[in-house]
Amino acid sequence: MLDPAPTQTTTLVAPRVQLDDLAALRAWFASVPGLMIAEAEQALARDILPNLFGYHAVQIGTPHASELLEHSRISHRLVIGTELVESRFGRIIADPVALPIERNSVDVVVLPHTLEFSPNAHGILREAERILIGEGHVVILGFNPWSSFGCSRRLLGWRGRVPWSGSFLSLARLKDWLGLLGFEMERVARASFRPPISQPIWHARLEFLERMGAHFWPLLGNVYALVARKRVEAIMPIRARWARRRRLAARGVIEPTARTISKRD
Repeated sequence: MLDPAPTQTTTLVAPRVQLDDLAALRAWFASVPGLMIAEAEQALARDILPNLFGYHAVQIGTPHASELLEHSRISHRLVIGTELVESRFGRIIADPVALPIERNSVDVVVLPHTLEFSPNAHGILREAERILIGEGHVVILGFNPWSSFGCSRRLLGWRGRVPWSGSFLSLARLKDWLGLLGFEMERVARASFRPPISQPIWHARLEFLERMGAHFWPLLGNVYALVARKRVEAIMPIRARWARRRRLAARGVIEPTARTISKRD
């Protein structure tokens, strides 16, 4: 695995991402509803990442100023982005569908809205599967299309505005994609239940929706965090079959096979 020093930035592959879109997304995350979402995602990361262990953790994508990897206990943490921003950890500027990382070398991959704002979400997931070790974990954060944010996108015609210009992926679709890549779902957590209101006074008055939503309609959270594990198929060693044959023969028992031929006198 590539190992840049902390705070060091390395440019290896030219990214295929519109930097204007990333700048607009970061600007939105600095707004009132954006800060609400960022805070909710920090809470999800604090709950999930400390329980995922290993030697190497990678975050692909930096949609807002906060780095979710700060909540991980893994010692070597790396952030991969498409432009230069400040980072507490080692940083690479690279194309997320062509990562300069060895196969089967990473324990945890975090994708914060990375799939929603990429023209090749499948390619990013394939890269995550490639670099993860067996039994490694991927954590995907995304906007829930069946929430107040998703309804605003459809009913108010906000598809041309960030972040509604992204592709809001349903959990059902993500589970299908991950299943085809050999991942097993382990957990889904949701957060944030207030509508995307920009006025601070109304935003504060609707704070009670956070408590009510978590209790009464948890499936309608504005954002979700999906945790999946890369499965490794168990392989039965061939030599074990021969060892069993030897044990049977030593006891005077002949094990029948498909090649045994019986003769009658």
